[in-house]
Amino acid sequence: MTMSLATTCCIAGGGPAGMMLGFLLARAGVDVVVLEKHADFLRDFRGDTIHPSTLQVMHELGLLDEFLRRPHQKARQLGAKIGDFRLTIADFSHLPVAAKYIAMMPQWDFLDFLAGHAVVFKSFRLIRQAEVTGLLRDGERIVGVAATTPGGPLEIRAMLTVGADGRHSTVRAAAGLEVENLGAPIDVLWMRLSRRPGEGNTTMGRFDAGRVFVQIDRGDYWQCAWAIAKGGLEPIKAHGLPAFRAELAALSSDISHAVDELKTWDDVKLLTVTVDRLKQWHRPGLLCIGDAAHAMSPIGGIGINLAIQDAVATANILAAPLRAGRLRNADLAAVQRRRLWPTLLTQRLQVLAQDRIIGPLLARRGPLAPPRVLRLLAGWPFLRRIPARIIGMGFRPEHVRPAAAGE
Repeated sequence: MTMSLATTCCIAGGGPAGMMLGFLLARAGVDVVVLEKHADFLRDFRGDTIHPSTLQVMHELGLLDEFLRRPHQKARQLGAKIGDFRLTIADFSHLPVAAKYIAMMPQWDFLDFLAGHAVVFKSFRLIRQAEVTGLLRDGERIVGVAATTPGGPLEIRAMLTVGADGRHSTVRAAAGLEVENLGAPIDVLWMRLSRRPGEGNTTMGRFDAGRVFVQIDRGDYWQCAWAIAKGGLEPIKAHGLPAFRAELAALSSDISHAVDELKTWDDVKLLTVTVDRLKQWHRPGLLCIGDAAHAMSPIGGIGINLAIQDAVATANILAAPLRAGRLRNADLAAVQRRRLWPTLLTQRLQVLAQDRIIGPLLARRGPLAPPRVLRLLAGWPFLRRIPARIIGMGFRPEHVRPAAAGE
């Protein structure tokens, strides 16, 4: 027997975009249901960076102090080692925000925090272990979703359906939305290795001929990312895990003591990098946001924070028409219009970095020297504010409006 319920807004996906949008809409007095296909948020997300733009949203919601009581690490600067040359790439200390740093926090803690505050509102409902399998239609209009749950099939009818279910979105596929693939010449291997007390705590990228490696301070361990050529994992595996560990140890003295913690290839996670975006983010009754609308490269770690900005803009624009029961296609188009150019600029920079910097580096042999533009960052510290602004705030940081917050 198929269960059914009705709501004003049904959000597919309990990730950052979905949970933030659900929280903001419920706070604005909109009846909302969030569907999360897993039983909890305890998964290896890898994207554990909460950037200043997102921390500012938490500040505007009056939640920042409570949020930062959860365990986290602060990255006030981002550094790089290019060949033998060390420099600071970004300095967040001059940003016009309440928290002038990137907070490193497991994404499940962030999602748990949002969920804990969202359930306070009677208009919010989170249904776990509910996997969206298709869309409900009334002619050309999307009127809800079909999902599977442990209790059986579920249909949810809604004025608005939001696809926030990631880069492999079921919602956008079911809606037939056209995806433009921008390409990515790299994949990324992720691993965690223990960190000894007293080791350096700078989040650092290491660039050398044939190697691009990032290590992120996570307190008692390093979160490590190693960029490889697209499809390059099998040749690495063919050389064997001992050779991989030896090469990893040579990359950084901070982690050389810990490489034996990689017991099997299961301890090395492959992130298949995709950069794409929808040509149109909406259909009548349907909107996609976050990775479902635009999958980002891991460069800069900004995908999560761009998704949060999408959620804030969506709530700002749609809360009033949803409350009034008069949602128009023009309202959905306004969300895409608001968020499109920040997405375009961000992806353009990411693709440029992939194609002009990281890809050639992986193919390069011989000594490496930093380009002149990066040497300027070393000689003129105030220039570090530019990458800090792009990475920390993005091109159009969104702000919580009192009207959207129901105040």
